[in-house]
Amino acid sequence: MEANLGNWLSDMLIEMTDRGPDSAGIAIYRNPVAANQTKITLLSRDEDIDWKKLGEQLKKDLHAAFEIEPVLNHAIVTTDANADDIKTWLEQNRPEILVNASGKVIEAYKQIGLPENLIERFNVRKMQGTHALGHSRMATESNVTTEHSHPFATGEDLCLVHNGSLSNHNRLRTFLRDQKIKFQTDNDSEVAAGYLTWRLREGDSLEQALEAAMKDLDGFYTFAIGTQDGFAVLRDPIGCKPAVMAETDDWAAMASEFRAIECLPGAESAKIWEPEPSRIYSWQRD
Repeated sequence: MEANLGNWLSDMLIEMTDRGPDSAGIAIYRNPVAANQTKITLLSRDEDIDWKKLGEQLKKDLHAAFEIEPVLNHAIVTTDANADDIKTWLEQNRPEILVNASGKVIEAYKQIGLPENLIERFNVRKMQGTHALGHSRMATESNVTTEHSHPFATGEDLCLVHNGSLSNHNRLRTFLRDQKIKFQTDNDSEVAAGYLTWRLREGDSLEQALEAAMKDLDGFYTFAIGTQDGFAVLRDPIGCKPAVMAETDDWAAMASEFRAIECLPGAESAKIWEPEPSRIYSWQRD
């Protein structure tokens, strides 16, 4: 399954095209870096960016080693520098470059347009990894831009995709900024990701953070959250947004509609159910 993860992810994401053709994105967990290194996915609003020159600037100013693998207007950076220092440097010197994700194993790619275009452009079908999240978006509360697309990764190896709407995200964003959580968009889903990052920084386990989220996040939502070694799913107490889950001895999967799961090998004999409201479901890799 891990050798063909990108292929299964692509099939699932294409099935979700009708739910939102404005933009699409994926986060995939693969190719872990060394213990003293960090892997960062950068996104440039400028398609003609010189990634090599950027690497030289970072190396000179931050006095650290940088390896940059260009992927069109994205780049995978491996470094022994502090991730927060890099984010601060980019804000001050290259604000047109955004951080899609950072951690030991996560990579994130997103763009405007159909999931099929994202899959072809970044050769997603060839990607191998342990687990992944994907999202196809219809912009209802924020702009149609690449950076507004899901997934949102505000913490180390943490990312979130969200179906729904939060009513108190502006107040929460103000509070979280006071807690040194940084945001790159006005999307309410990024606030949810930032909230979980803050709770984890405060010492919560992921389950504790999600329990707190049910009290502090006002609105309706289905969250899928990726972590370094697994993923979790949570529906709000009302449970008005659609979700279906499936599990076999070989894999576990979640989607907004069953047709995205039906394409997986062995789906015809999988255990299939609708996640209950207010219940946390999680899987962790051994």
